[in-house]
Amino acid sequence: MNILVTGGTGFIGSHTIVELQQAGHTAVAYDNLCNSSTVVLDRIEGITGKPVEFVEGDIRDQEKLTKTLKDFDIDCVIHFAGLKAVGESVHKPIEYYDNNVGGTVKLLAAMRDAGVNSIIFSSSATVYGEPTKLPLTEDMPKGQATNPYGRTKGIIEDILSDTQFAYPQMNVVLLRYFNPIGAHPSGTMGEDPTGIPNNLMPYVTQVAIGKLKELGVFGNDYDTPDGTCIRDYIHVMDLASGHVAALKALKPEGGLSIYNLGTGRGTSVLELVNAFMKATGVNVPYSIKPRREGDVVACYADCSKAKEELGWEAKYGIEQMCADSWNWQQKNPNGYRDQA
Repeated sequence: MNILVTGGTGFIGSHTIVELQQAGHTAVAYDNLCNSSTVVLDRIEGITGKPVEFVEGDIRDQEKLTKTLKDFDIDCVIHFAGLKAVGESVHKPIEYYDNNVGGTVKLLAAMRDAGVNSIIFSSSATVYGEPTKLPLTEDMPKGQATNPYGRTKGIIEDILSDTQFAYPQMNVVLLRYFNPIGAHPSGTMGEDPTGIPNNLMPYVTQVAIGKLKELGVFGNDYDTPDGTCIRDYIHVMDLASGHVAALKALKPEGGLSIYNLGTGRGTSVLELVNAFMKATGVNVPYSIKPRREGDVVACYADCSKAKEELGWEAKYGIEQMCADSWNWQQKNPNGYRDQA
């Protein structure tokens, strides 16, 4: 298949392109490079032996999207493009709604104009809101998201669902995933945030390598065994393979499918820090900070539906995720900027 990957030079998008190419698909990366680098395209080619077609463009540029879809005879879109920092979204809601929601509307209009009927959307466990029951299953009603970032994901899911209802021939697959960490095992690709990291693992690795003084742990008084928040961390390569598996959910007659992608196991912030130190032998100093706006206490998945219907399940454990993250950080202390 010919697949357009929006946000294709980003963390999850780039790793998914590796898996797509290795599965025999042709991937076209579309990205505005606001939080990524074209250096990753060379890294992908180094791993797969195949060059990656790249279009620099904004997800809100409907005309460029339509042209791209037509020029590359795209069969399916995998939609990653979006702003994703929970804390930032609380302070920049307008930017988040404009980019994430507005961009998706433009993308769907471009798909309609180009006659492309299949989309796999990078959704999030945040759409479940504050969980009332764990583990989370796909048939649970969506909750009240605790931050604007999460609300954009919920709104986009509604838009995609409404669009599929209006155009029954469309295939819409919603992948609700949890907390991706890790890096490609080669150490040539990984998470490369601009500025101070918003996500836990790149912050941990930057403290470990000496770029940052210490890790801030937001809250240690939650109702969990060690007082810190619990998340379902998933290796980015498992997540990438989940998107390839999701292509199996595309049906000739169209339809709407929803899958959780996670490990089904909850790990607290302090458990992750300790697992990192055990896997790498490197100390990570940390201090307890006040709770962060928009954080839920605990969140982990039931992923049995993806296993039963797509034949997919996560393979990597938490220590492997930590080891691969550290391998990437050591080999690329300044991320892709070392090569840019």
